[in-house]
Amino acid sequence: MESITEHVYTPSELNREVKLHLEAGFPRILLEAEISNLSRPASGHLYFTLKDNGAQIKCAMFRSSASRISVRAENGMNVQARGRVSLYEPRGDYQFIVDGLRDAGEGILQRQFEELKKKLAAEGLFDSARKRDLPTFPYRIGLITSPSGAAVRDLLHILQRRWPLAQVRVYPVPVQGTDAPVKIRAAIAAANSHRWAEVLIIGRGGGSIEDLVAFNDEYVARAVFESHIPVISAVGHETDFSICDFVADLRAPTPSAAAELATPDQLALKNAFQGTLRQLQRRIRDRLQRDFQRLDHANHRLQQQHPTARLKDQSRRLDSCGEALQRTMQRFLTERSNRLAELARTLNAVSPLETLGRGYAIVTKSESGATVSSISQVNSGERLSTRLKDGSFDSTVV
Repeated sequence: MESITEHVYTPSELNREVKLHLEAGFPRILLEAEISNLSRPASGHLYFTLKDNGAQIKCAMFRSSASRISVRAENGMNVQARGRVSLYEPRGDYQFIVDGLRDAGEGILQRQFEELKKKLAAEGLFDSARKRDLPTFPYRIGLITSPSGAAVRDLLHILQRRWPLAQVRVYPVPVQGTDAPVKIRAAIAAANSHRWAEVLIIGRGGGSIEDLVAFNDEYVARAVFESHIPVISAVGHETDFSICDFVADLRAPTPSAAAELATPDQLALKNAFQGTLRQLQRRIRDRLQRDFQRLDHANHRLQQQHPTARLKDQSRRLDSCGEALQRTMQRFLTERSNRLAELARTLNAVSPLETLGRGYAIVTKSESGATVSSISQVNSGERLSTRLKDGSFDSTVV
């Protein structure tokens, strides 16, 4: 051997440098293959091999990542694994560190989703310029959803609480399965032919990408695009979007959020009416004060005029002005009184007290005073206060 200053590697050093080069040379990649040699040690990690017809690679999935996946890995399963290329230094084994795993079928659906999204975007179906504003005070709302799911119950509950003046019509459809896209398109067409609804809410609760296939259907998307009625897409998945979300005039992350976006809040309106009433009362009071001040000034100037004839003339003019002023004020007060009565009737129509009178109740937490609208907001042993039309009582959650 030549005696030169060449660096002499140990196996540990060489493996360490090879690992660095591997990890630096490959970004996180997506690998599709079949699982074999699966091992589930007590540590919670997963060890397996991904193979195709020509090669295989050893894989490791650590417990923190394995606990987050929605599929159960099994031998023979065709999967898509996301991760990074690495090297296990003690043995010099080339391996793939997996941090995400899903059934390969989901990957196919995801690719189809991306291709359809690109196609429809190019045709202009997602353009924001064509999206329509929702009615501020809708009185007829159409729901296209499953008649037996949790979504329709949430929608009806929130619509009744926020805006009981609205009528609601449900167009029942299946929200998954082979018939779902056809039924959803037919319901959209029916709602448009009826010309009854002022806004449509289309959606369902959350689910996997397979569950949401109906809302990623091209023809459902085109039906939403062609609808003459503004559409809110309410497919219940907060982080991911469906094709229906992109085409609709407005996207809501959940059905409950769709009900809130579609309607005004009657309590907020009541507060606004009360503020308007107080402002109107202040303006009437200020107007009367200004008119009385002008009357006082006119009377003072009249008393300073000495000639009797002029005094009498001014007195007559003052009486005439006073009568006209009284008539004007009376007319003004009558108009404002009628307006106040109209506002009072409107306020009473949306008052929560009217709702209480029909047998409903308002439930709040005794400690914080927060309103309870869902069973998920309360815990066993928690103190609640329930208000009825003629009083209230306390209770404990069992």
